[in-house]
Amino acid sequence: MNSADEVVKISQFIIKMMETYNSKGAVIGISGGVDSAVVLALLEKAIGSQRIKAITLPERDSPKGSLDDALLVCKHFNIDCEVYPITNALRKLGVYSLFPPALFVPESIKITYSKNRWNRYEDPYLNDLKNEGDELFLKGLAYYRAKHRVRMCKIYLEAEKLGYCVVGARNKTELLLGLYVKWGDDAVDIEPIKHLYKSQIYELASCLNVPERIINKPPTPDLIPGLTDEMAFKMTYKEIDEILIELESGIERNDEKAQRIKKIIELANWRQLKSVGIEDF
Repeated sequence: MNSADEVVKISQFIIKMMETYNSKGAVIGISGGVDSAVVLALLEKAIGSQRIKAITLPERDSPKGSLDDALLVCKHFNIDCEVYPITNALRKLGVYSLFPPALFVPESIKITYSKNRWNRYEDPYLNDLKNEGDELFLKGLAYYRAKHRVRMCKIYLEAEKLGYCVVGARNKTELLLGLYVKWGDDAVDIEPIKHLYKSQIYELASCLNVPERIINKPPTPDLIPGLTDEMAFKMTYKEIDEILIELESGIERNDEKAQRIKKIIELANWRQLKSVGIEDF
């Protein structure tokens, strides 16, 4: 990939889609991760900082430092960032009541508890994709998915007040492997980087001068304390993308890791099915 050419191509896409939607500007949720940082940088290049509303939506379980990282990214690209905690909204919905109180529990204890819960299952990521598991596991799904959905409600509220479009930050690797929440972070108007693998996002990040601290931090869904993307997949993004690119090129691999990726893709495709009405029968 020629990163400089890709930046131009994506910037033109953003401008074209905003004209199509008749949008005055763009709203983006900033997590402090590399994907949203890259999209923010692309938006700044395409439409300028004055037409961007960045919002970060931390909550009780957000990783330590994620808010600082989100603010760092926005300051780096000279874009104002609204901080809107969603802890109270989640509490009012009864989300936190699904598990033991954790208001004054140290983060290290939360991380240990979450990892122990995750590790009690043979392959929790596959269970997640299949919506299967015991009562505790299903409560966990409801617990973390509600967070993305509440965030998107707030983001769309801000966008529609301003006549802006909502811009997402999912990449191709996440899309293929189902690493997103239905009606959550998939509920956007424009997806500028959905055609790029995670490894290519890191290339763009360097080209766009994203802060090194953001590029070097472990990717996390910012939903469950201590859980990283690579823990869920049981392999690194480098390994995952190598397999995905080979599969896309028609190269057949049947080793254990490739078989796992194929299974994940199969389940992710199954989960992608839209709501079914009587006319579909």
